[in-house]
Amino acid sequence: MTPTHLPGRVAAIPALPEQTRTPPSTNALEKFNTAPVDEVRRLLLTCLRSLNWSHRIAAHRPYPDLDSLLAASDEAAYDLSPADLAEALAGETLPALPEETYAAAHTALGAAHAAYEARFGHAFVICVGDAPAGEYLDRILEGIRSRLTNDPEEERVVAAEELRRLARERLVHHLTGTYGAHRGISPRGPRP
Repeated sequence: MTPTHLPGRVAAIPALPEQTRTPPSTNALEKFNTAPVDEVRRLLLTCLRSLNWSHRIAAHRPYPDLDSLLAASDEAAYDLSPADLAEALAGETLPALPEETYAAAHTALGAAHAAYEARFGHAFVICVGDAPAGEYLDRILEGIRSRLTNDPEEERVVAAEELRRLARERLVHHLTGTYGAHRGISPRGPRP
């Protein structure tokens, strides 16, 4: 067809630039979304030692963004059954202390944790993600002492919330390489 604005002439159509396919992004969330399911479940179990939680998060991939993944993590954590919660708590260890922590602090923490474990039958869990490094030990000891007064059902609810927060923090760490404000102090994950 001849253009009407140029009688008898065909307009030159410029050549389109050669199109190249952009390789897929290599960001961590994309890797998480596309990794083999067993690999993802292993990673998730380092965040929260619950098989049902890890299976649920892995099964709902892909996640469009980190916020969606964290929302799914929260929802799955809120839905932990008592058996799932017991499984996750059994997989936790005593929070790691900064290397420069003095021996007396390790002794105090060990004694407080032993009292907690004797009362509730599982490791003490706490998320101190936004605590300054210098307050880490104080927050853990304060948390243990204050929570020792809880009744077992109340403590189960508090421990479940702390596990949810820990799972979020550990997921963020795996995908971004950062923890909360206390950089340099990483909460110990579940037992392998």
